[in-house]
Amino acid sequence: MDTNPCNIPTTPIAKAGKLVARLSADHQSVVNVNGAKIGEKSIAVIAGPCAVESKEQLLATADFVEKYGGCILRGGAYKPRTSPYSFQGLEEEGLQLLALARMKTNLPVVTEVMDTRQVELVSQYADMLQVGSRNMSNFSLLTEVGRSKKPVLLKRGMSASIEEFLMAAEYILKEGNDQVILCERGIRTFETAYRNTLDLNAVVMLKRLTHLPVIVDPSHGTGIRWMVPVMAKAAIVAGADGLIIEVHNDPSKALCDGEQSLSSKEFRLLMEELQIIAPVIGRSMETRVAISNIY
Repeated sequence: MDTNPCNIPTTPIAKAGKLVARLSADHQSVVNVNGAKIGEKSIAVIAGPCAVESKEQLLATADFVEKYGGCILRGGAYKPRTSPYSFQGLEEEGLQLLALARMKTNLPVVTEVMDTRQVELVSQYADMLQVGSRNMSNFSLLTEVGRSKKPVLLKRGMSASIEEFLMAAEYILKEGNDQVILCERGIRTFETAYRNTLDLNAVVMLKRLTHLPVIVDPSHGTGIRWMVPVMAKAAIVAGADGLIIEVHNDPSKALCDGEQSLSSKEFRLLMEELQIIAPVIGRSMETRVAISNIY
């Protein structure tokens, strides 16, 4: 008798990560972020600036994210930067601006939490908590966001294996929070032609090993604006449930990551192309506005 009819592999990951493991071909979780669903047949696009810089900047960016079909607004209020002298974010003021943008646009918001002491405060403003690449192995933080009632966007560490990535998610699930989205955002390799190596192999493997939704960050995965749309489309064809993309109302004046942020026009063109690709691969677009109103 075939004890594995769905051909799901029995691996050390599946044994150790009993909560993250996919048990059958149709075992797929859907994460609901205040009405925006990730993990269904639709493709979810999360977009917004790397950092919340001002009220004018955020509202202008949020406006075109909603207009062109984004379903969740991203924006950093706390920014982990390599240099301690770089812009570190507006902190609670940034959270307040994100809440204002949500009210103006009807877009749920996601922002990064960097420390266990921030979880309660950030949860008061955000619809989803992001654990960034640098904190993927911060097990105290993973445990704390696992105890929260908020969906969690977990980014892969820049040097993390697939098994380590899934075990990080297991820390969150074991605390009772099963609303977890995995994000491939590129890994550090020997290559210096672009910021990171975007590992689209990870999308295919994760979709086989886990029931959790998988999205891709082509902005950090490439670090180069003109590469973002190409790799975004490749990610969707590879099976990703969505994308998280950095956009800005004026990338040339962005306080961080302007070189990888799409402008309003570039974001619109990408969304138009995704609208074409989605039905070809049997999917649709998850949006917060009527499709007829996007263009």
